[in-house]
Amino acid sequence: MFSSFVPNQYVPSIYKINLLELKEKGIKSIIVDLDNTLVESDRKDATPLLIEWLQHTQHLGFQVMIVSNNNETRVSEFAIPLQIPFIHKARKPLSSSFRRALIELETDPNCTVMVGDQLLTDVLGGNRIGLYTILVVPMSKTEGFFTKVNRRVERLVFRWMDKRGLLAREGNKDL
Repeated sequence: MFSSFVPNQYVPSIYKINLLELKEKGIKSIIVDLDNTLVESDRKDATPLLIEWLQHTQHLGFQVMIVSNNNETRVSEFAIPLQIPFIHKARKPLSSSFRRALIELETDPNCTVMVGDQLLTDVLGGNRIGLYTILVVPMSKTEGFFTKVNRRVERLVFRWMDKRGLLAREGNKDL
């Protein structure tokens, strides 16, 4: 039952993702969540470190697209200055936004990774259509109502995964 929530990787942040390893696996596109994945949910703009990371991903040949459940204003004001395509009000974990992203990126699930901070939206949605999924630790404790509800359910799933040794924690033993 909970196996759809198990990510392929679990890392402390996007900065700990081994991009060269993904490239070797044939990954060409990165679908990424915005809030608490790329930046804190209350941060309006990209940090210099994030801009550097995005430039590095593009230099390596990856396409990047933001897929967020947040509203158009929030997502567009963040993504447009960075010239990153985006989907807002994605309704993750429903498959439609992930399929739309694949069409817009002109790629398929075998060549695409989903990176996000939530099991119930990002990982579940990505796993449902066969994407390689990477869970990151949320960047901030500031979260909306629905995310707080999701976090409670996530704790149950994390316990289930821990008991079965299913959660490979990379880059930090304290995750």
